[in-house]
Order: sequence, then C-alpha cells, then structure tokens
Amino acid sequence: MFDAAFKALNQMFSPPFRSVLIKSMLLALLAIILLGVGLYKFLDWLTISGGLWAEGALGPKSHTPLSWVIWFASIASALGIVVGGIFLMPAVTAFVGSFFVDEIADLVERTYYPADPPGQALPLDRSIFEGMKTALVAVLIYLIALPFILFAGFGFVILFIAAAYLLSREYFDLAAMRFRPTAEAKAFRKANRGIVFTAGLLIAAFVSIPIVNLATPLFGMAMMVHLHKKLSGRLPSQINLARNGADAGRPRGV
Repeated sequence: MFDAAFKALNQMFSPPFRSVLIKSMLLALLAIILLGVGLYKFLDWLTISGGLWAEGALGPKSHTPLSWVIWFASIASALGIVVGGIFLMPAVTAFVGSFFVDEIADLVERTYYPADPPGQALPLDRSIFEGMKTALVAVLIYLIALPFILFAGFGFVILFIAAAYLLSREYFDLAAMRFRPTAEAKAFRKANRGIVFTAGLLIAAFVSIPIVNLATPLFGMAMMVHLHKKLSGRLPSQINLARNGADAGRPRGV
C-alpha cells in the first residue's frame, strides 16, 4: 500500500501527469467557485426573504434589530461557504476525477506495467455516474456531520472516515473495472475491503490538505491502479487475455 502511494506521488511530478493535473485542478476550481456562488446566492436570498417576512410579522419597530440579524447571517453564510468548500472537497474531487480516471490509469499502466495487457477504458457516462454517486453521498454525509462539527467537533472524524471510505471505494472500483466486469470489480473490492479502506485513509489525508487536495484524483486513481495490480497478483498476460476474451461479450455491470 505504501509502495503504491509512493509510486503515485512520484509520478505526479512527471511531465505527462502535469497536463492532467492542470486540467483537473482547473475543473475542480471551477466546480468549487460555481458551488460557492450558487450556495451563497441561495443563502443570501433565504436570509433577506426571511428578514422581510419577520419584519412583516413583527412590525416596523423590529426593522433595526432584524437588520443586524440579517447582517450577521450574511457574514455567517459567507464564512459557511468558505468552510463548506473545504469540507466538500471530497465530493468535488470525486466528481472531477471521473473525467480523468482513464487518462490517469493509462499513464500509470504504460509507465509501470508496459508488459501487461492495458485496461479497457470505461465509458464516460459510467465514470461520471460513479463520480456523481460518490459526490452526492459525500454531500449527504457532510450535512449529517455538520451539527457534530458545530457542537461537538466529532464531525471532523466522521468526515475523515467517510472520505476514506468513499474515495477508496470509487477509485478502486474504477481501477478494477478497467480489467473486470462491474459486479466482479465490486466483489473483488469487498474481498479486500480492509486494505482498500486503509489505502483510503491516505487519500483522505491527501484531500484534507488545502490546495494540494486539488490533485486528489491523480493521487487516488494512480495509487488504486497500483493497489489493484498488487492485489491481483500481477496475473500473467495469458490469463488476463483469456479473461478479456471470456468477458468480451458480457456487458459491464452484469
């Protein structure tokens, strides 16, 4: 596992990875900005609308205290968007990574496993579906953990463990599905859930570092490609070819 992480980190500085890194970071930044602006506009509208409703219900004398409340609420909303953007990075990187997983995996396989049969590129809609599913679950977990962050601090632990589980699950499945049908890939991940989750802790640590976490899709996918190869025992080429031939007529997901 640590060898896989070291190889992933080492390759991130190679010239071919830089172009993917730039595209991934720009898309992640765009997603964060759009998400932040959208949430801020919604919360700002909610605050103003709530203030107008409260003033209408309480009368004109409540205008001054309510204006202070709205002002504080607007500041809290802005701060909440900034903090939320940090904690929602697992969701953002999960979605962004779905666009580049095959490009990353191809680079890793060509560099470290040139003698092995290359993996089959996943259909883009399948990759995006997996990324969106993980992102939505991550947002849901963030909303559940938010009260614990505000009142107990335990939410940070919940978010860290959730990020480790979700991101390890997504990237390992995507790496495995390049060589296995979907059902087999998921079963293989479940059979190795302990080491896959432990590897996910490294991804969760990576995604918790500001700015650096924009490169999470590269690190996570590259590491899981190595981990899948190791857990598969680097199957001999002829076995892989036989499997590919047997599965050629079977649609993915069956």
